[in-house]
Amino acid sequence: MPDYAPSITRLIDELKHLPGIGQKTAQRLAFHLLRADREQALALSDAIREAKEKIRECSVCNNITDTDPCYFCTSATRNRKTICVVEDAPNIAAIEKTREYSGMYHVLGGALSPLQGRGPEQLKIKSLIERLKGGAVEEIIIATNPTAEGEATAVYLSKLIKPLGVRVTRIAMGIPVGSDLEYADEVTMVKAMEGRREL
Repeated sequence: MPDYAPSITRLIDELKHLPGIGQKTAQRLAFHLLRADREQALALSDAIREAKEKIRECSVCNNITDTDPCYFCTSATRNRKTICVVEDAPNIAAIEKTREYSGMYHVLGGALSPLQGRGPEQLKIKSLIERLKGGAVEEIIIATNPTAEGEATAVYLSKLIKPLGVRVTRIAMGIPVGSDLEYADEVTMVKAMEGRREL
């Protein structure tokens, strides 16, 4: 005899497909949705449906958007001489929170990972190179994640872009603010020493 009605089991199974959601969390979410007002539950399903129907990739930078081109690509106040390259669209929000960067973006759609079968052809590198052909871009800021894949992607892009006469920089990495040096691993410490600057 099954533990739950088939519709509840299906809901739990679908929730388990979300990142970071295991069996127990999926059950809690399912029962929360069942206890919620009908309007609340339907509002969630409508929001998911609307996002799936309206959200697409920007034809210029590959950011997720409901208008094409996206807000960043059409904004008259953005600096078009600088492009910040990120792995995925959510990375843009982290950069925008700083209120320090006002240039353009380019979303690669991941990082190089031969073990997962993701090579240069699977990333949106060709469209980035196309954007550089006009000669208006002066700097590419590579803001890939500080992982082995992110580092490999940064090195690959640097070797590809530098011959085009565009300045290539990498975001600084090292010790996070508020942490203690004794807990830093060797790689983080090396990156912190390499990225030091004058005071």
